[in-house]
Amino acid sequence: MYEKTFPNKRFAITAAFLKEVLPPGSSILDLGVENPFSEIMKKEGYQVTNTSGEDLDLDTSAVQNTDADAVTAFEIFEHLLAPFNVLKDIKADKLVASIPLKLWFAPAYRSKTDKWDRHYHEFEDWQFDWLLEKSGWEIKKRKQFTHPVKKLGLRPLLRLFTPRYYLIYAERK
Repeated sequence: MYEKTFPNKRFAITAAFLKEVLPPGSSILDLGVENPFSEIMKKEGYQVTNTSGEDLDLDTSAVQNTDADAVTAFEIFEHLLAPFNVLKDIKADKLVASIPLKLWFAPAYRSKTDKWDRHYHEFEDWQFDWLLEKSGWEIKKRKQFTHPVKKLGLRPLLRLFTPRYYLIYAERK
């Protein structure tokens, strides 16, 4: 449905994964402000509400006070200093989340102009799995995929076959 270019490749893979684990019509609290993917979820038949841009390290009330069927968090947890807190406080019993994986050949992302657009954490898959387990989640399904870029060089070559994104579906233990 979506083209195979970035970010559309990521959106297509994420949308297909979401449909495999959560039926359309489900209500979703999507962590983060409204974005292009929250619009895609709505078009796919999900009832989506986004958080309001609050600092989820300090204020987890949105996830504590929701009656949504599931919480989604696509590329959110790497921006938090303490993702354990928000994961522990989620009231919904289903979670679909993705993170960028730590790449051995690239440093963690840091914007020099935007203080919020930084990756405090870039996880290896086992670290994210452990974080989810420690915060009360059991992973039921997982998927990793690459993020090729149309540039020349060693890093772009490595991105052709090195997984960059990690998607999970988890249920509350």
